[in-house]
Amino acid sequence: MRPMDGPPRGGWERGRYGQEYGRAMLARLKSAALRGVVAEPVDVEVDLARGLPGWSMVGLPDAAVREARDRVRAALLNSGFDFPLRYITVNLAPAELRKEGAHFDLPVAVALLLASEQIGRIAPLPFMIGELALDGKLNRIAGALPLLLFAREAGFAEAILPTANAAEVAMVDGMRLLPAESLLQVAEHLVGRQALSEHMANESGEHREKIPDLSDIRGQLQARRALEIAAAGGHHLLMSGSPGVGKSMLATRLPGILPLLSREQRLEVSRIYSIIGFRDRHPLSAMPPFRQPHHSASDAAIIGGGTIPQPGEVSRAHFGVLFLDELPEFKRQVLEVLRQPLEEGKVCIARAADSITFPAEFQLIAAMNPCPCGYLGHPHKSCSCSPLQCQRYRQRISGPLLDRFDLHVHVPPVERSELAGMSPGETSEAVAARVAAARQKQYRRLGEGRVNGRMSNTEIERVARPDAAGQALLEQAMLRFSLSARAFHRLLKVARTIADLAGEEQVCSSHVAEALSYRDAGLG
Repeated sequence: MRPMDGPPRGGWERGRYGQEYGRAMLARLKSAALRGVVAEPVDVEVDLARGLPGWSMVGLPDAAVREARDRVRAALLNSGFDFPLRYITVNLAPAELRKEGAHFDLPVAVALLLASEQIGRIAPLPFMIGELALDGKLNRIAGALPLLLFAREAGFAEAILPTANAAEVAMVDGMRLLPAESLLQVAEHLVGRQALSEHMANESGEHREKIPDLSDIRGQLQARRALEIAAAGGHHLLMSGSPGVGKSMLATRLPGILPLLSREQRLEVSRIYSIIGFRDRHPLSAMPPFRQPHHSASDAAIIGGGTIPQPGEVSRAHFGVLFLDELPEFKRQVLEVLRQPLEEGKVCIARAADSITFPAEFQLIAAMNPCPCGYLGHPHKSCSCSPLQCQRYRQRISGPLLDRFDLHVHVPPVERSELAGMSPGETSEAVAARVAAARQKQYRRLGEGRVNGRMSNTEIERVARPDAAGQALLEQAMLRFSLSARAFHRLLKVARTIADLAGEEQVCSSHVAEALSYRDAGLG
């Protein structure tokens, strides 16, 4: 059968491969394998050799890649092509790199068509990804965004991908994106029979989820102020209070006063969500992520991991908020693994054969009761816990973890009479404007995207040094509360944010005093 160099007539003709070809044929395509949130180059090689019909796939493929044999065979036949009756060897090089995912289906199928000369040789070939259904349709794949970003960096001018993945790659510019519905459409495009339509990059198509408004909160002026400071400086916040006082309501309204993600931040967050199939998040969302795992979550669910390492909650909260309600109810091991990403903004998943790093620059918001029953210090309800029970409850949270919270605030219950007569509080829009103004000051001072909560000790000495009165107040606090060096620097970070919210360049004693008020002696 002659190769199809142009538009075929009367459909795709079938051939008898075992009899018509007396030589081995080889085809090679460029592809990529996911490794964490990045992709690495892979060569897809298909060889058709003389001998009994068979299939061999080499190059450390996982189960999803190995099963491509059955998907590709059915997709070729149901699309009107022949499945070569030869001994087929599929090699995914380099051999030492593990290959995962079903996105290799499309390049393997096209390589088979090239090797069997059912379509003519095309140069240059576009970058191709896609999972094949048995009828030849292209299904959505996980990880399309990092794969296409790799293709752009590798110099590809065109990329073919499933139509279902088109929305999530809308921000990828610098190359032609060609969504396809089926293998037949891809083949017709490659031979010039019917070109695929280009999907235009869309940077303005932001999607914004509806966030509860801060005006729903009645009273709680100190807690609202602490939330504003946390938003302005990217600080970690721990709230303590009896059940029903509004801790969870406050936390869930934090994303509404945070600035929208920049284009670069959206792209980085989308990388993470792309490899998990954009579960729980819209591909074009500009809102900071908000994650609220249950206290029964395992350390792998929080930090990431698994047989095939996947990003955990700390990475899914990248550039956003991780809210841990009922903090002492989390397993001690789960809480302790948070310490590294809180400091470094990333998490390293180590396995015997490989090590993968996921970004995890998140803001930690936590809530807890003052005791196991929740009513210690309540003005109207008595606590039923013994002192020993209260001590054991608080000891579930280690001192080093408590030390990593910049703000500790007690959230008291609101009196019923006050609750009924209170007018709505300040709206999220008004608070967000002050937060945005404070953040702009930090960006000019520290660099784009850098906030006070992420300052190094050297930067603290340079931009957060208080005046003489503030320094004296800090020294007294160090002696009285036996603060660690980490707590000392965190106080200065918070004081710097308070000064930014007030529009002042110099950190004063009033700013230091307010920062000290958010160090609840009962919490650490």
